[in-house]
Amino acid sequence: MKTMWSYFCHKEHKDNKEGVKRLCVLCVLCGFIFSLGAEQVADLSRDGVGITIDAEPRAVDLARDFYVTVTLSTPSGVTAELPDLRDRFQGFRVAENFAEKPVSDKDGRTTTVSRWRLEPDPLARRYRLAPFAVQSGNGSFATSPVLFDSPAAREAATGEIEVDPTRDLPPFSWKLVGICAAALAGLLLVLALLYFIFRKIRLAVRVHRMSPLERALYELDKLLKKGLPGRGFYKDFYVELTMVVRRYIERRYGVRAPNLTTDEFLRAAGADPAFPQTSIAELKAFLESADLVKFAGLEATPEMADGATGKARNYLTVDSGRKEEEK
Repeated sequence: MKTMWSYFCHKEHKDNKEGVKRLCVLCVLCGFIFSLGAEQVADLSRDGVGITIDAEPRAVDLARDFYVTVTLSTPSGVTAELPDLRDRFQGFRVAENFAEKPVSDKDGRTTTVSRWRLEPDPLARRYRLAPFAVQSGNGSFATSPVLFDSPAAREAATGEIEVDPTRDLPPFSWKLVGICAAALAGLLLVLALLYFIFRKIRLAVRVHRMSPLERALYELDKLLKKGLPGRGFYKDFYVELTMVVRRYIERRYGVRAPNLTTDEFLRAAGADPAFPQTSIAELKAFLESADLVKFAGLEATPEMADGATGKARNYLTVDSGRKEEEK
């Protein structure tokens, strides 16, 4: 700037009219540049009372706070006071007011600065400072409203999806593989357990619906699959074999054979007219021979176990056939 000034004020250009013109143009440009840097929005001065409104930024931006500076200036001997402008800002949510203490210069002029930090309301249609009353020594007067530049209009929605809906999968790791494998194993275990329970219930229902002969033959086949004689458990085998026959008689004739001794059962069967008396002798021989193994300690052999099984099967089929003939 000093070089430029020396250029225009050099003695070789003092009498040069062209140099004077250049100096005038420079002054105008400097004043224009300084005026562009100002942020003044409105001048509400009246009756010697100066009121200026400054804003930063010049236009409202919804993404940032909006700052408004209200400057009150009064000459010497004149007093003025600004009202509370909190409810005069429209389109904003008032946040804070930073008021400075009045400052007087050497000419006695007093200046009061009040700075407001505002939050723009995105739904507001306009942003302005509404008229307010100023009290001064010369009386009171009302200011005109001050409008602030609204933010630029946003682009209209097109209705298209703006966000990619693809989901990000978790990174691969052996820990994740282990968790998935454990979850899958647990699921398979639960399904297997449910299937096992379902089969058990289904089998129980099917067995319950069997006839006395079918159920007895099913229990006999189930007993033979255990292979108790081959492992030396003859006593256990005979106990279960006689119980198959006793339960058959209970279901068929109503005689509580499983809860009676052999003698008690034979007396109850002989006294029951529904029970065929011709089969009592056969039952007595079968049950007493089994009692020798169960209670008397008789050593049984595989051949004896096979013979007892044949007698039990023969009794069941013959008795069932006899009942069918009676029908």
